[in-house]
Amino acid sequence: MIGISKLYCGTVEPSDALRYGRHSGRLPSHLLQFSVDKKPVVVWNMTRRCNLKCIHCYAQARDENFANELSTAEGRALIDDLAGFGVPVVLFSGGEPLMRPDLPELAGYAVAKGMRAVISTNGTLITPEAARTLKEIGLSYVGISLDGMEPIHDRFRAVKGSFQAALAGIRNTQAAGIKVGLRFTVNKFNVGEIPAVFDLLEEMDIPRVCFYHLVYAGRGSKLVKDDLSHAESRRAVDLIIDRTRDLHARGKAKEVLTVDNHADGPYLYLRLLKEDPERAKEVLELLEMNEGNNSGRGIGCVSWDGQVHADQFWRHTSFGNVRERPFSAIWSDTSNPLMARLKDKKSYVTGRCAGCRWLDICGGNFRVRAEAVTGDIWAPDPACYLSDEEISQSI
Repeated sequence: MIGISKLYCGTVEPSDALRYGRHSGRLPSHLLQFSVDKKPVVVWNMTRRCNLKCIHCYAQARDENFANELSTAEGRALIDDLAGFGVPVVLFSGGEPLMRPDLPELAGYAVAKGMRAVISTNGTLITPEAARTLKEIGLSYVGISLDGMEPIHDRFRAVKGSFQAALAGIRNTQAAGIKVGLRFTVNKFNVGEIPAVFDLLEEMDIPRVCFYHLVYAGRGSKLVKDDLSHAESRRAVDLIIDRTRDLHARGKAKEVLTVDNHADGPYLYLRLLKEDPERAKEVLELLEMNEGNNSGRGIGCVSWDGQVHADQFWRHTSFGNVRERPFSAIWSDTSNPLMARLKDKKSYVTGRCAGCRWLDICGGNFRVRAEAVTGDIWAPDPACYLSDEEISQSI
């Protein structure tokens, strides 16, 4: 992820991460991306069940029970192992994690083990009572997905009323005193909603928003043709930067991030190089600490059935199952050729990625997106919108 507000607006300096030794176990959550050890943030898709029918769902979730989900006891064993391995954050996701009755128990158990517990949710099931429970167990953050304002959102979620229910979930979370943020996946159909999302941040006093680039996985794999063009991506990122700068200039600072396209880092740096060369030097240092895409290294995923994946989008490839071996053992086992290469994927990317000036701070971007389009894991990410001139060594 690329912290637009951190980098462009100067809310984080290189010294902030260095002060903690850049160790994930000591870094506050907003600095974790700059850790040197890259202990994985683990997404646990704890259920495949969901009460909505989102057209871009990478998990292809449905509103039905699935018999092969990890039990509560197996979930506790997973959390024990993650804590022992030094995982700093467990992100409980789905499907819709609030459809599992034991979510509070398991999230609370993770907190008791010393990890930060956060959830990714559609927000529609966060009643006042549910919000109070999540607060009591020590949940750090609730990310609620919106795809735009009501007509667009309800269309994407395929359930009428889901927008208003999500807003109620936001209000209930705020009332309980839990930090809440928005998650917005950008595509051709909703890119025009970005200004309205920024307006909503102000109107509802929401402190954080993540703008996700589309990843071609699950039901989202059918939306490749609906992804932004390179020119549209550049305009969208510029708009996000401009609106973030405007908020900060007016004293209404929000945390704004873009996610799942690490071309955003060099793009922001090149823009700053023209506007503020001194700040650009600091941003480059932070981007080098970030290291770009970390699938298979700094982020991992456990599915509802215990399968371990390089990230939450790469479901067609499993490195093992936590019912058979602990996550820590699977994650550290580089006898699997793909796992070994993902630990050092910059050595294996091909094409324009291999000679790219920004490879060390992009990390080769999303391998699963390259594979989805070309069939080659190591081909250039088709969503990289940087020009040949911008990636050349001669700049």
